[in-house]
Amino acid sequence: MIFDPQTLRYDEKGLIPAIAQDHASGDVLMMAWMNAESVATTLATGRVTYWSRSRQAFWIKGESSGHIQTLVDLRVDCDRDCLLVIVDQSGPACHTLRKSCFFTAVRDDQEVELMKPVIDQA
Repeated sequence: MIFDPQTLRYDEKGLIPAIAQDHASGDVLMMAWMNAESVATTLATGRVTYWSRSRQAFWIKGESSGHIQTLVDLRVDCDRDCLLVIVDQSGPACHTLRKSCFFTAVRDDQEVELMKPVIDQA
């Protein structure tokens, strides 16, 4: 069966959540949004392309930082309303220069920082 990005279930703004996961470690790296065109572009180029809601523009991960995401596998959930983007991540995935955007946990009603930036921001 040929995959058609139009068969996914997008929200009222034409977006679908995409969770990026590191192919080697299995770590969840980040969550961003895609639309049908960014899904198609990602599949065509192998470079993960998201839709930036704040800029209202396509965002090729790593285009400015050099911390690119190369597509390894694209998976569709059972309801077709969420994507799992399995990637080869070069450098940190988070704009805070951490490996993952999920670097804060809530434990015993306290926020706990789980990881420091992997690159010095100074």
